[in-house]
Formats: sequence, C-alpha cells, structure tokens
Amino acid sequence: MVEMISVEDLVEVYSDGTKAVDGISFRVKEGEFFGFLGPNGAGKSTTIKVLTTLLRKTSGRVSVAGFDLDKSPSEIRKAIGVLSQETILDVDLTGRENLRLQGRLQQMHGRALDEKVNDLLKMVQLEDVADKSAGRYSGGMRKRLDLASALVHNPRLLFLDEPTTGLDTQSRAAIWEYLESLNKEDGLTIFLTTLYLEEADRLCRQLSIIDKGKIIANGTPTELKEAVGGETISLSLSNGGAAVRSKAVEILKSVAGVTNVVESDGGIVVYAKNAGEVIVDVVTALDRSGIRPGYLNMATPTLDDIFLKETGRRIRGEELGRKTTEPFIM
Repeated sequence: MVEMISVEDLVEVYSDGTKAVDGISFRVKEGEFFGFLGPNGAGKSTTIKVLTTLLRKTSGRVSVAGFDLDKSPSEIRKAIGVLSQETILDVDLTGRENLRLQGRLQQMHGRALDEKVNDLLKMVQLEDVADKSAGRYSGGMRKRLDLASALVHNPRLLFLDEPTTGLDTQSRAAIWEYLESLNKEDGLTIFLTTLYLEEADRLCRQLSIIDKGKIIANGTPTELKEAVGGETISLSLSNGGAAVRSKAVEILKSVAGVTNVVESDGGIVVYAKNAGEVIVDVVTALDRSGIRPGYLNMATPTLDDIFLKETGRRIRGEELGRKTTEPFIM
C-alpha cells in the first residue's frame, strides 16, 4: 500500500533552544485514519505544522502525499486539506461565499466549483443557512463550515489538529460522523491530533502516542490497550500520605494476578488480567498492612492507561471515554 506520509528522524528545535520534536519516525498509509495522541506540549501541533509546510524542520526526512517536503512544498499544499484548532473563516461572508472563496484560492472556477460547494453544504448540513453570514453561525456550525472549506479542492490527505476542541457533545458527534464517512466511503487519508481519548479510540485505525517530543507507543487502539496488561483497578487510600502510598504500591506488586502498579494523581492504578477476581486480594493485602482503601473502581483499559503505563502520568485530568463498572466505596 502507498505511503501517504513518511517521517524519519524528524527534529524540530525552536530558536530559544527548545527541542519540540526529538527524532520521531512514523508512516501513514493511503486510506488510513491515523491518530497522533499526546498531552498539550507533547509536540503534536509542531509536527503537524512541519508536515503541512507551515514550519521549516530542523532535520530529518519527510515526504507527504508522495512529495519530498524540502523539494516540493507547493505540491504538498495542493494535495492536502487542513482543519486547525481555530476556525479560519471570514465572518462577514456567507457560508457559501466562504466556500467559493476557498475554491478560487485553489484555482477552481465555474460550474465545477458551484457543484462542489453545493455538495459540501449538503454534507455538513448547512444548506438552510448557506446564505447567512458565518458570523451568525454557532461554534459547531462554524467548525462544520471550516471542515467543508478544507475539502473544497478534493485533497488526498486531510490534517486535523484537535478539530473538536471546545465543541459540545452533539457537535463533536456530528464531526465524527462526517470524518468516518470521508475515510470509509471516500477513502480519504486522515491525520488526526487530539486530546480526546474517545475520539482517537473510535476513529483511528493506527496510533502513535507522543510525549515530550518522543513517540512512546505505536499500534492499533486494540493492540495498545492489550499491551497494558489487563483491566485496571483505580484506588485511593483513606489513611496516610506519600510514604503509605509507596508502601501500598510495593505490597500490591506482590499480589498474584497483578501485572503492574502505578501511582497516579494521588492514587494508585493496579493492572490485572482479571480485575474482578484480583480486587478482593488487593483489598485483603492492603488491610493486612493496616492500609485502608477509600475508593476503588474497576475498568477496561483505555488509551490513557497506555500513556500512564509509559510515563506515570495521564494525558488529561478527566478520563474521557472510560468504560467502568459501578464504583464502590469501602
């Protein structure tokens, strides 16, 4: 299968000496929905700016849509569409006028442009407001119009930089549906950066997780979650501070069936092949040492658990998309 993106040993160092991207390598195949996941400041947006020719790389080898980044940046720009975190619209123009303007910037004219604009307005469900100024659109409507703008020229590759940040649940779900359709039905290659773990889990078939400028994990969502080592038991302690928590970690590591134990956000996360059976042994082992759990919660692994396992931190404070059993208080 054709490679739509090839990145080898990419480095990006800012003028102040900050190494935002530190020798990363990955590939994206044609027709793939690829996720680039990580916390704020990990290097996601810097990478996407390099790939979309907005930022000159410090070193490394990069090709996008079959074109060398150093030799053919103009050809890359013709082949890609970009949807950034912030909507880029002229609020004084109507939705239709915004799309026509974007089309003319891409050297599109006449009937072909009119037909494309009409098709896109229908796709993003803005036909009824197409001739109203974009300044009167809601945040979700503006994001849908922005997505349509990125697709006017039929790009081979679509870059999405945290496209649903700040949207309500309904608007986010609508964007997801459009993106799934573009990928599955039209075969569009999509490169997504996101903070929303549920977004990456639902949409992406391949993932790279980045932290502090380095890629720490690659694979499908299923492969990465299986590598965590089973289900998780999250717990807090009702007595003691950091010293007691450290003692509890050592105790839990010796419990049969436990594959890993990590401190997180003032609590402890226990990984086990069968958490439902192990949880009783976890409580018993702590109780024998006079350590009492205050809160326990069992869950299936999430993408956040991968990040926690590799770094000892979570990508986000809130755990989005996490499937849990009913928590219980001890």
